[in-house]
Amino acid sequence: MTARTQPAPAISIAEALSFARRTLPANPAVALAQLREIIAVQPETAEAHRLAALALRKLGRTEEGEAADLEAVRQSIHDHELIEAASALFQNELHVAEPILKGRLREQPTDVAAIRMLAELAARIGRLTDSENLLRRAVELAPGFGAARANLATVLYKQNRFGDAIEQLNLVLADEPDDPSSSNLKAAALGRIGGYEEAVQLYEELTRRFPDHAKLHMSHGHILKTVGRQEDSIAAYRAALAAEPALGEVWWSLANLKTVRFTGMDVDAMQAALDSSAASAEDRYHLHFALGKAMEDTGQWEPSFRHYAEGNRLRKAELDYDMADMSGLVDAIIARFIPDFLAARAGQGHAARDPIFILGMPRAGSTLIEQILASHPQVEGTMELPDIPAMALREGRDSGGGPRGWVDAIADMTSERLAELGAEYLDHTRIQRKTDRPLFIDKLPNNWTYLGFIHLILPNATIIDARRDPMDCCFSNFRQHFARGQAFSYDLADMGGYYADYVRLMRHFDTVLPGRVHRVIHERLVDDPEGEVRRLLDHIGLPFDPACLRFHENDRAVRTASSEQVRRPINRDGMDRWRHYDAWLGPLRDALGDVAKTWPE
Repeated sequence: MTARTQPAPAISIAEALSFARRTLPANPAVALAQLREIIAVQPETAEAHRLAALALRKLGRTEEGEAADLEAVRQSIHDHELIEAASALFQNELHVAEPILKGRLREQPTDVAAIRMLAELAARIGRLTDSENLLRRAVELAPGFGAARANLATVLYKQNRFGDAIEQLNLVLADEPDDPSSSNLKAAALGRIGGYEEAVQLYEELTRRFPDHAKLHMSHGHILKTVGRQEDSIAAYRAALAAEPALGEVWWSLANLKTVRFTGMDVDAMQAALDSSAASAEDRYHLHFALGKAMEDTGQWEPSFRHYAEGNRLRKAELDYDMADMSGLVDAIIARFIPDFLAARAGQGHAARDPIFILGMPRAGSTLIEQILASHPQVEGTMELPDIPAMALREGRDSGGGPRGWVDAIADMTSERLAELGAEYLDHTRIQRKTDRPLFIDKLPNNWTYLGFIHLILPNATIIDARRDPMDCCFSNFRQHFARGQAFSYDLADMGGYYADYVRLMRHFDTVLPGRVHRVIHERLVDDPEGEVRRLLDHIGLPFDPACLRFHENDRAVRTASSEQVRRPINRDGMDRWRHYDAWLGPLRDALGDVAKTWPE
């Protein structure tokens, strides 16, 4: 009797996957055949696609491997473990999501969906470098994973690496040219490196495609304001309000032009939006700042102050600012930058004299100084560059310190390291330079806390302190809502303390580095423009040029709140405005102390 052949026993999907995993390192072709069988039976098995990608790469079939990785991403919506992690991320339960994702990646280190989710988690807690590294790994494994590449562009943008972000966005848009979020981010990044013409074109295209998207119209308005197209900017802001009448940021954007006077209908619309239960906290503080400006324009000082005060109160509640931290930082800098410390490092750093740093308080006239200098044929204006704080804080973090860490880290730096940092600054800012002019401006006001850092890494750079009457300057800040940063400016006492610390540090550097910093007093510049400009140019080592007195004719792009003001001849508008509000400014005057009493210095 002939023996009958028995059929091979059926195995489960789990067993088949286990066989493929064991077989893959030594025999990827056999593993791939097994994985193809699994996918034929159960195509939603993401791990089968992921293992198939590994097998295909081992067999030299790279493009097919990339396609398999993308299919694994698509099928991950059926993966219960990743669904749990995604749900936790959606609910911001990061402590739940993190162990799930790390456990997954220990078992399956090439799971690009899990890598992307862990990168998102890292970004949320501020670990941008970790997030970037994870996302680079994801797009290395799956170059066509557009969502991960778009996330990478966002993380690069948040690190102020705008050119790198654009490079990634170009790759995303090459595959998905109609992706509006990537086009929007690219336009924003272009605006940060001076690519204004292309940014305007992108926003024009986006607002045509999405005419009811209020924030796109608002972003369009911002870039039009920057390039000096004020009427077009106003039209864009009004288009945003037509789409979303209660959007507080747009009302503030109109107010922030400084030249728009609101109508009675505008005030009624803002008040109605403020009274609406649907208004968000962000809408509310923007509306209060805008209404403060509207009341101010009609001389209603007490209602104006009430709106400014409430806008500041709401904004301050969102921020974590401690005046004692700033005073402690200034104390640490003064203790570090003593004559012996500076003398031991004389002549070190990078020798370039290209940068002109304009620093000091916001709203102190720095944009006017920048516009004057950028009208000189040997000076290029850029914008408020984030590079110096980013570099200093990185050095502090790398040495294990907190926000003050750079003050200690710089003490241990060799002359070679100081020169490297100067070269790094010049390299990073090169993307901002559009002309062959030998000198360029970095006018980030907050660089005053990094003055010692700047001096050591770029000892030949020009440093200008833009100084304005303390009451005028501080109240101007109180009236201003800043798009980001300036957490000190939403409380009168905090503001006075911040100004006093700034003056205290500048006095210290005047003592230990006499003549290093050239001070421009705003009121003196207004009273004697030619005399002050000549003194400024002499300090930089430049010949006088009459174009500097015709700065308002310069059509360069200006990104700050003073953009429209510096497009007019020099004037006294805005000076002494605080006097209308004097009755409510006691906390500011008390915090300023002797600084207010001894003005002008």
